Amino acid sequence: MYELKKSQVEALRVRAGTNGIMTELLVDEGQCVTVGTALARTTQPWKLKAELKIAETQAKDIAIGQDAQIDMRNGIIPGKVARIDPSVINGTRTVDVCLIDALPPGAVPDLSVDGTIVLENLSDVVFVERPVFGQPNTTITLFKIDPDSKGASRVPVKLGRGSVTTIEVLEGLKVGDRVILSDMSAWDGRDRLRLN
Repeated sequence: MYELKKSQVEALRVRAGTNGIMTELLVDEGQCVTVGTALARTTQPWKLKAELKIAETQAKDIAIGQDAQIDMRNGIIPGKVARIDPSVINGTRTVDVCLIDALPPGAVPDLSVDGTIVLENLSDVVFVERPVFGQPNTTITLFKIDPDSKGASRVPVKLGRGSVTTIEVLEGLKVGDRVILSDMSAWDGRDRLRLN
């Protein structure tokens, strides 16, 4: 009986499964818990990853191994996509990015970061900021501003691949053209506008 009680007391001593720093205690002292209950959270601040929440519509082109850049507010760290969560939660998928370079000072667990995942690198491309109704691989009409900035004419524009903020122009515009990207549906019946 003594050995049994001694082993039960020894079983009450909790040790983390990995080396690290305890960042959160999830139970109160003296609280009764069942087997398997999480007691605390530990982290390894020298071995962090970035978790990016990507809109489910944008996540379809992401693949493991793609390059990424993580903006930690005091430096941009390169990384690689290591895991893509198969489930969608609240319209987003979680993408884990392993960080390649040394972490900048101030990098701590649960720090808010921004990330960019490089899906494809295009060269010699004409592009514009993404219009309100501009979807990839469609043809839309935009108002192109005249060189004298006194008017604008409606022109058809064929769009190609798009990112979150920009979209490729395949036909209809050339380098240096200025267009109106905001919602111009109020002037759907007009082919020309005068600008003030």
